[in-house]
Amino acid sequence: MTEETQAKWEGKATVELRGPTADQVWPCLEDFCNLQKWLPRVDTCYRVEGELGQPGLVRCCNFSKVPSEGSHEDEENKVIWAKEKLIMINPSERCLSYEILENNAGFKSYVATMKVSPINDGDGDGHHGCTIEWSFIADPIEGWPLEDFNSYINSSLQFMGKKMERDVLSR
Repeated sequence: MTEETQAKWEGKATVELRGPTADQVWPCLEDFCNLQKWLPRVDTCYRVEGELGQPGLVRCCNFSKVPSEGSHEDEENKVIWAKEKLIMINPSERCLSYEILENNAGFKSYVATMKVSPINDGDGDGHHGCTIEWSFIADPIEGWPLEDFNSYINSSLQFMGKKMERDVLSR
């Protein structure tokens, strides 16, 4: 038997925040164990091991499952979880990378990088802001077409960015 190998998935999403600077938004992402504040459907996110702000930190995130048509009731109540390890954090570059260690959501290999960058305001109109970029490399995920997963990452980042923007501007 020959085993077919599927190519790795790669994707990237970006959101632009008008008003908050990169330095104001970075602490929201740098706080690796508070994802439930920003990401829709994350019910809890907590430290499992390691030191806050240091590579090697492991968090566990529990997600609400969105019921699908024709699903069984016990499947709808199933908690989706993932243990994720911080593999790199660089506060001066405002970026971090993490990988999924264990999960019950079908991920075999997943590494993501999140980066906050200032917007270069070359037009001199006085607007300030930043962008958040979320990129990933993953093995194909059972039950997810790549287009749907990319759409999920993009919509999650748009939601997260707008929530961070509101939070920073309300301080």
